[in-house]
Amino acid sequence: MSETQIGFLGGTREVGRIAITVKTQKTQVLLDYGAMLDREPGFPRHIPPKEVDAILLSHSHLDHSGALPIFYMKGKIPLYTNRMTTELNQLLIADFIHLSSYYLPFEYLELKTMTNSSKFTDFDKPQQVGDISFQFKNAGHIPGSVQPLIETQGKRILFTGDYNTTDTRLLEGAKMNYGDLDVVITESTYATEEHTKRPELEESFADACTDIVEHGGTALVPAFGVGRSQELISVLAAHHFEYPVYIDGMAREVSRIMMSYPEFLKDPRAFADAVHGTNWV
Repeated sequence: MSETQIGFLGGTREVGRIAITVKTQKTQVLLDYGAMLDREPGFPRHIPPKEVDAILLSHSHLDHSGALPIFYMKGKIPLYTNRMTTELNQLLIADFIHLSSYYLPFEYLELKTMTNSSKFTDFDKPQQVGDISFQFKNAGHIPGSVQPLIETQGKRILFTGDYNTTDTRLLEGAKMNYGDLDVVITESTYATEEHTKRPELEESFADACTDIVEHGGTALVPAFGVGRSQELISVLAAHHFEYPVYIDGMAREVSRIMMSYPEFLKDPRAFADAVHGTNWV
């Protein structure tokens, strides 16, 4: 039996530019291809697009997806993902191009080709590329996030992407019904951190916001536009925060996209209520 090779093109001993290859004699798939968001964007090690048979995208955050348009300058490689991730990805990379176009080797045209190359697949639905089969497990990180589970040559390989095993206001925790595994590829950014229990953390956040406002202040919460902002407005709504909540920027459009795909949310009605309870700047 021939070997299965796993390659790391970025993301090791650093945070950002995640890119992993799984290769047999016949087939090569790429797991994510992210950007390093520094003063100048950094990219993973180059791999010729003609050597890639398919790309599997775990989720839309730029450290996992930001460099993907590089593969769409001349051809169309199948990009396996789901509809919500595609929309969020389009929004984030378009913003990335708008802010950093001077440093990027691609433009909106490549982003459009990439989007048109998307192949949508649901959770737990087997797919085949050459002699590699795979399915996506729910990752519980942000809406639409997945863990690619690959099978080839008698081996089972899991890439967790970013994952979260705890239920949040937006999502149920990651599904971990993998069966036996031969290889697990995971990130360890917070591996040494001790996290406060979630109910405690939510309560202290809501209480702090209430305390600030009741003492005449304004609580300004800088939060990522995709995932974190929506989680925080849901937390405030669940804790019956009585004062006006405002969201601006990308968080507004992301909230609209998320409401369009209720099947990816734990409680679509509660989320819609939280969003409708905010003021859009």
